[in-house]
Amino acid sequence: MRKDALTNVLLLVIAMALVANAARPYVSPPPVAAESAAAHALYIEPGVQNLRYPDGTGQVYGKVVVDLRTGKIWGFPTGTVDPYPSYPLDSKPAVSRPFALGRYALEDLDK
Repeated sequence: MRKDALTNVLLLVIAMALVANAARPYVSPPPVAAESAAAHALYIEPGVQNLRYPDGTGQVYGKVVVDLRTGKIWGFPTGTVDPYPSYPLDSKPAVSRPFALGRYALEDLDK
């Protein structure tokens, strides 16, 4: 008889622990947080600009993109006034490779 009482008490303790463990997410749910930082914090200038190559060899139409984390300014050539890269003589989708235009010294804003 003593063994049955001990078994019942242990089973009751286990059952209470399982109920407490299962009810925890409903009583105090864990806080939910979204991603705090974007993978690439970029600002894309609206429209198409006339971009000059840094070495002065020429100019091309393209999009201006600013990396808001570093302040670097990039030019993505589009080839035309279209807001996307397009080269009508090539049947493959065009890929625009960026070139550096300059840099904003964002760290000086805190001075």
